[in-house]
Amino acid sequence: MVNFFYKIVRFIVCSTVFIYCKIVYRVKVVGKENIPKSGAVIFCSNHKSFLDPPLIQVTCRRGEDTRFIAKKELANNPFFAFLGKAFRVILVQRNDKDLGSMKDALKTLKQNKCIAIFPEGTRNGLKKGIKPKTGVSYFALNSNAVVIPIGIKGGEKLFQKTIISYGKPLDLDEYKENKRDKSVLEKATDKIMENIIELTK
Repeated sequence: MVNFFYKIVRFIVCSTVFIYCKIVYRVKVVGKENIPKSGAVIFCSNHKSFLDPPLIQVTCRRGEDTRFIAKKELANNPFFAFLGKAFRVILVQRNDKDLGSMKDALKTLKQNKCIAIFPEGTRNGLKKGIKPKTGVSYFALNSNAVVIPIGIKGGEKLFQKTIISYGKPLDLDEYKENKRDKSVLEKATDKIMENIIELTK
C-alpha cells in the first residue's frame, strides 16, 4: 500500500512538473532514442535548477527504474525528505566516502536499473568554478552500466525554450583497468563532463 501511494505521488509530481515545463519553458526532448530500453544506465547531467530531476524523470523513458543521487542535506527539509522517500532517492554525504550510499547505488545498477547523478555536485557548479565530483565515474567503472550524458540548456527566462538532450552511450572501457586510481577517475569524469558540456551548446 505504501509503495502504491508513493507511485501515485511520483506520477502527480512528475506530471505536474512536465506540464508546467512544457507550457512555461516549452520543453523539447532530443536524443531519446539513445537511451537503452533495458539494462543498467547511469544518467549524468548538468544541473541548472531544482526542476532538473523531475524533468529527467519524466523524459528518460526509464523513470520508474531511475533513482537520483542527492545530498543528505535535502532530508533536513520535511517536504524534500518526503519527496526523497517517494522517489527512492539515494542520499549521500558530500565531501566524504559514504560507503552505504555507494553500495546502494551499485546494487541498483546490479539489478539492471538506473541511477541519475549531477557530477557538478550542486546547481551551476561549473559556473561557480567547482570541480566535478568523481562519483559518476566510480559508479560507471565499477558496474556494467551504460553511461548516458545529458545536456539541459535554455529556460533562463519564462517562455524561453528548454532543450534536454540525451547523448549517445559513452565508452569508458579504457579506464576500467586502473579504476582505483584517483587520476583515472578524474580523467573519466572529465570525459563525461566534456560530453555533457557539448550537449549544452
